[in-house]
This record gives sequence, structure tokens and C-alpha cells, in this order.
Amino acid sequence: MPIDREAAETFVWSAARLVDRHRYALLFRDGPAVPVVEALRGYRNGGGGFGHALEPDLRCPQSQPAATLYALEMLAEAGAVRSELGDGARAWIAGIADDDGGVPFVLPGFEAYPHTFWWAPQPGSFLTFALAAVLHGAGIGAGEDAWLARATDWAWAALEREAAPAGYWLKHACAFLDAVPDEARARAALSALAERVDGGAVAVDGGAEGEALRPLDLSPRPGLRSRALLPAGAIDAHLDAVEEEQREDGGWTFDWLAWSPAQTTDWRGTVTIRALTWLRDNGRL
Repeated sequence: MPIDREAAETFVWSAARLVDRHRYALLFRDGPAVPVVEALRGYRNGGGGFGHALEPDLRCPQSQPAATLYALEMLAEAGAVRSELGDGARAWIAGIADDDGGVPFVLPGFEAYPHTFWWAPQPGSFLTFALAAVLHGAGIGAGEDAWLARATDWAWAALEREAAPAGYWLKHACAFLDAVPDEARARAALSALAERVDGGAVAVDGGAEGEALRPLDLSPRPGLRSRALLPAGAIDAHLDAVEEEQREDGGWTFDWLAWSPAQTTDWRGTVTIRALTWLRDNGRL
């Protein structure tokens, strides 16, 4: 069923964060990239990392790996990974990474601020996959970024040792394998992961009831290497579901825990842009 595009746009203007409104203008209204970059400055801290609830489930002001990942992803949309903000974020990640290149899931200090229950310190987290994917996708080579070289080695090693990948580990591993330059090795690794994707959906361990990563979470655009993981018809079925999931207010919502009004509103703006991007990139919009 076709979506109500006008209602979706109205929802973004009425409910989304400033940075997401600028992203919508950039992605769907031929808007400029500069406002996205400038809006991100409000989330940046002095050391080059990002915080201030740019990751809506982690509402501390201090810089955190997940918030810095989201900043880099938005800078990538704006074509600005190679910029003052992007260079600062890369340097900050290099400074907090483990010696082997792995990036911690969360840094100490978040405990004093509102956050969801799943945030717990752990070294060498799946965020390493995602951060490396953004940089590889932006054309930054391991030869020009010492942390990226270590992180790429970390990612290959993690893919070889993980016996039962699931949930967000698998999602971010797919992003890495879609972006890393070594295509032959990436396709071989994806083949080894194929049995972990049952019908195109992957349950989230410890998540809310019914929470799962679906085909477009794992492989959002045509032409990605990760499409080889998905059974025939999985993408179309998910796109059908996305079209059906538009709410009466024009926006989309999420299947993980909604635990505060601000967190819920922040995420709904983000996932509405995600739904529209999925539909556009896959020929439905």
C-alpha cells in the first residue's frame, strides 16, 4: 500500500530533532549538507567525540562510541566524513580504542544519566564493525588511518572466532562486509554467516518482546554484498511491511523499548527517515 508522503513529511517537521529535520531536507528535498554538519556541532564535545543523546537511549552529555558512530553516519550522508568534525571524530575513536583496534561498547560516566538497561561496559564491541564500515564506505583507506587498519584486522578476527553471531553483532558485521575493500574475502565471510539469517530476520537477544532485525536492517540497499544473505522475496516482504507500518500521525515507530518521552520522540523521527530511505532506495518511493 503506498504511503502518505505528505503526512510523513509533516511528521518530520513537527516531531523530529533539528539534526533529523536537516537530514530530511538533504535526503528528500535537495537541501544543502551544511546545516546537517552545523547541527551536529551541538552534539560534539571538546575532544572530538559526540554525546548529548545523539544516541537517544544513552542520554549522557559525555562523548560515547555509539553517539560518535551516529555522527559519522550523518556526516557520511552529508559527504563530510573528511571534514573538521569527521577528522575529530576519527581521532577521538582512535584515542579510546583498545590496542587491537576494538572499540568499547560504552565508556564509564554514563551511569549517572538516564539510559536503557542494555548499556554495560565491554571491550571490543560490535560498534567496531560499524565505525570501520563508515570509514571504509567514505573511501578512507587503512593506509591513511592507523586505527582503521587495526580495526579492520580486529573485524576479520572477530568474524573468524564468533561461533553464533546474532542481533546487532550480525547487522554491523554486514555493514563492515559491505564496505571493506577486500570483496572476495567479504563475500566468503558472508557465505559463512548465511545460516544465521532465518527467513531474513534475526532476533535481538535480551530485547523487547518481538524485537528483531529484519531484512532491510541487514541489507538496506540494492547492490550490497549482504543481499546474498537474504532469501528470495524477503526484501519485498519487508518493504510491504514498512509501507503498512506508517502510523496515523504520518511517522513510523520502533520495536525496542520505549522508556521516556524524549527518547521515544527522538527515535521516531530517526526511524521515520530510515523508513523513507529504505522505500526510496528500493524503488518504492
